[in-house]
Amino acid sequence: MLILAGLYFTVRTRGLQFRYLGHMVKAIADARESDEVEGSISSFQAFAIGVASRVGTGNIVGVAIAITMGGPGAVFWMWVVALVGMATGFIEATLAQLFKTSHPSGSFRGGPAYYISQGLGSRFWGSVFAVVITFVFGFAYEATQANTIANTIKGSFGVEPWVTGVVLVVLSAPIVFRGIKQVATFTEWLAPFMAGLYALIAVIVLVLNLGAIPYAFLAIIEGAFGLNQAFAGVAGGMYAAALNGVKRGLFSNEAGQGSVPNAAATATTAHPVNQGFIQSLGVFVDTIIVCTATALIILLAGVYDPATTAAMGETAAKEAAGTLTTTSVAAALGGWSKYLMTFIIFVFAYTSLLGNYTYAEVNVDFLSRKEGARHYWLRSMILVATFVGSVSTLNFVWTLSDVAMGLMAVINILAILLLGRWAFGALRDWEAQRKAHLEGRLEHIRFVATGNPYLPGELPGDVWTDAAHRH
Repeated sequence: MLILAGLYFTVRTRGLQFRYLGHMVKAIADARESDEVEGSISSFQAFAIGVASRVGTGNIVGVAIAITMGGPGAVFWMWVVALVGMATGFIEATLAQLFKTSHPSGSFRGGPAYYISQGLGSRFWGSVFAVVITFVFGFAYEATQANTIANTIKGSFGVEPWVTGVVLVVLSAPIVFRGIKQVATFTEWLAPFMAGLYALIAVIVLVLNLGAIPYAFLAIIEGAFGLNQAFAGVAGGMYAAALNGVKRGLFSNEAGQGSVPNAAATATTAHPVNQGFIQSLGVFVDTIIVCTATALIILLAGVYDPATTAAMGETAAKEAAGTLTTTSVAAALGGWSKYLMTFIIFVFAYTSLLGNYTYAEVNVDFLSRKEGARHYWLRSMILVATFVGSVSTLNFVWTLSDVAMGLMAVINILAILLLGRWAFGALRDWEAQRKAHLEGRLEHIRFVATGNPYLPGELPGDVWTDAAHRH
């Protein structure tokens, strides 16, 4: 369903993820120069929240699980999900911007619950999605991130998971209880920096194993289509490779899941399409760059052995996958590197944990305009999930996340398929303005919904009126 939706959006946008990839990079560079007002969140901060949530355990443990269960071929299907998912990510982020609403704090709120309610006229289904995503990001995903941190620290230092759980709660509480703006400020610099550091480690491992890189890619391609049973995962065959690649790809880059639009909507930007481009690039960075780096580390280090892994059985193999990436880096760079990897995984998972809070808070705001008690309830639930995840088994938290993720994705995909024409219209408006700008006929590109000939109707709300721009 996700791949088919991604293909549909790719065709309807004429492959915007390929046509505008260079522009997406430029949009990130320009994102700090936003139209910020006091209390607002910049496009770059919204991107950083998205990166913080995307680039986490899915890129390290998730890739290891995908390879363990589906073989190296699972990585190919992660690429497919990402490439078509870039179009899906663009559509849902643009819709989030189109249907966002103003918030008393000076920022904005939006996401699937909002565009389902306003775009489809169904407060009921908007509320259903809001409840589901609040559970997913307020509990299930928080538990997954905490579990990764606890298992990694136990593997490196022998610290009991319950101790790690307590420390995580103490570290998270001050930031979470200060709200969404504090999370944005904290993740703005930390998430991109850690992604860069991890990329550097991957480059070093690749340089040390240059001659073996072609064989790693061969294993990925042959495994993807079941051409070599030596590259089969624990579950075996092409179907297992595709299934695990799609599942882990979705968990990692979140395209179509309905999560990142909640961050995209909070940004202050001159045109909804700008944030669509920025969040689309986030899918590329997450999977094509970071997940591929992890996969190559695992396949080049010599630790991963399909035959040995298959003999372990499914449950034991999945548990062992939790430390496979760290062990692989240590095998390539030396024992000292496992401590650096522990720190990197901690920061990845910790920033994801904080980024997840943002999504949950946005949807609590949708369910009730009254702050205070509901926000404290959410923040308390997140801290409970952090501790519970730390002391739970890897199999439990990842299974819980998969089930919750599937339900959330189905609701969101159906919604954006029905509302896609609004995003297509916004893209045509941006392309027309960009053409005029390049020809010197227009000084600035900005979106006004009122009377816009490219939209299928009048856009509800007052965010994108000419008067709002002047303000």
